Amino acid sequence: MNPATRKLLLPGGIAAALVTVLLLAPVLPLQDVRGMDIPNRFAGPSAAHWLGQDDFGRDVLARLIWGGRASLFIAIGSALAAAVIGTVLGLLGGYFRGLVEVLTVRAAEILLCLPPLLLALLVVTILGAGTWPLIIALTLLYTPNYARVVYAATLQVRGLDFVTAQRSMGAHPLTILGRTILPNVLPPLLVQMSLVVASAMVIESGLSFLGLGVVPPTPSWGLMIRAARGAMEQAPLLLVWPSLALAGTILTFNLFCDRLQEALDPREVTRGGALWMRRPARRRAVAPVAQAASGPLVENRDLAISVKSTPPIDLVRRAGLTVMPGETVALVGESGSGKTLTSLALLGLLPDQLRVTAGEMLYRTRDGAVVNLADLDEEGFRALRGPEISMVFQDASAALNPVHRVGDQLAEALRAGGQMDEPAVQARVVELLRHVGIPDPERRRRAYPHELSGGQRQRAMIALAVANNPRLLVADEPTTALDPTIQAQILDLFRKLKADTPDMGLIFVTHDLAVVSELADSVVVMYAGEVVETGPVAEVFADPKHPYTAALIASVPEGGAQRLRAIPGSVPLPFDMPAGCRFAPRCDHAMAQCAARAPEVSHLGDDRLTRCIRWKEVC
Repeated sequence: MNPATRKLLLPGGIAAALVTVLLLAPVLPLQDVRGMDIPNRFAGPSAAHWLGQDDFGRDVLARLIWGGRASLFIAIGSALAAAVIGTVLGLLGGYFRGLVEVLTVRAAEILLCLPPLLLALLVVTILGAGTWPLIIALTLLYTPNYARVVYAATLQVRGLDFVTAQRSMGAHPLTILGRTILPNVLPPLLVQMSLVVASAMVIESGLSFLGLGVVPPTPSWGLMIRAARGAMEQAPLLLVWPSLALAGTILTFNLFCDRLQEALDPREVTRGGALWMRRPARRRAVAPVAQAASGPLVENRDLAISVKSTPPIDLVRRAGLTVMPGETVALVGESGSGKTLTSLALLGLLPDQLRVTAGEMLYRTRDGAVVNLADLDEEGFRALRGPEISMVFQDASAALNPVHRVGDQLAEALRAGGQMDEPAVQARVVELLRHVGIPDPERRRRAYPHELSGGQRQRAMIALAVANNPRLLVADEPTTALDPTIQAQILDLFRKLKADTPDMGLIFVTHDLAVVSELADSVVVMYAGEVVETGPVAEVFADPKHPYTAALIASVPEGGAQRLRAIPGSVPLPFDMPAGCRFAPRCDHAMAQCAARAPEVSHLGDDRLTRCIRWKEVC
């Protein structure tokens, strides 16, 4: 039994005992809650009446238990109803955004403008006093709180890579919400539940105290506190018992929900699976395609990626990229140069605010057909992701779903790629984990991502990417967050994958020139959204033909310079790009004509080009 489960035993046992006693109240040997014994009013505890008698001579213990049924029924009933409604509103608003967000979360937030007690009083005044009007009032009161908590948690999760992967595989939005996002937002939801139950019990007691809640002669803790207030001098214990019951129940449920959050958190669940785990649904098989024809695997021509704004803002423009079968091409440049956007466009994974506005992305499929990726919709990309094009994301912690086992995520990718035979799927999962160098794959496939080291998570991410034998693999800075030893191991793994699949093209996005020199055949240098130089790695590093490439090489120890040089300034912002050469404000060789107009590409041979008008003079 793990520590989180052990911590759950005490508050869980107390809560279970409390609920059991309240549920069994009709069959327990209790005194009649309405039976009055006026001569013995305010009598103290006795063998017949363990907690004494109230101002009408009624048994305090019986009324305490029956009153707890009413108070807990109202509090838990309203909390659950508000949780269901608020969770649905928060999930829909946070995932779909736009008009859906306005109609769900923002509409619910209107209720927050009213003071809580005043809103409850308003509903009770309209509907009348009683149990069900009180539940309706408290449900309306707490629904916006749930909606906001779930909405905020959904916004944090919806942009993570494992949710993007679910969308790219064609999962229905409701499936993504129920199976992927909801488990990740459940812990804060449980915390909110404990707070709402406690608050609902207090408000119910307060309204009953004021005569606007539970209607006598039905007992409740609020009514008992109200009745005991007038007899504090004669029988002070009458006020103590319901107050202790109210405070103790609130503390118990708060502690129980807090410990339950830890127990359901996948980072604490290492055996047996979290409670919400379900076997993933099988996907329709995808028919295999024929062997590839000759020609470039990928060829980008004058690609432009823009922000959806008025006017559009270009983040990438005039970008060219060619990848031959079996070739490794490195995309390099400073942060903000457009490397990741260019790679994401190849898989149709650009953020919602961005779009391809010009150019072509020609991809040659296994059957030799040439497809312009820039013209594909989501359904078109979905047919290519996995069997044709796949991606290794930079942050494996964000790319792997934390609430599902590594083996289950691999199996889901295999089913999405068309493998339907379950024994074969499980065997392939173990084979993939072994292939990427994860030790003891039979055991590790049952591990959650948090149970793996950083290097093992990245290996699992690579296994996911190559599960369906893609022809093109895009790796977005897969070694950035790893220490040098693990980086070397991951690079060795990529070399092994290339050796095992010699026809697979690899686009390696990085800012590490040492990695480029070790792994890549060709290099594409990008700056401020433009390709400024391309060519074979050895030639470009030995004889750069663009000032930016030369400055990059001179700024790293691996460049061979006797003294490192920093590039002055910073990459310009997308909405404030220079009119001419985008590197001109930071270039030591810039002239007036560099700022006058944007330079065109100069071809230096069959496989080299540069975007500099002075390349013959300065490089």
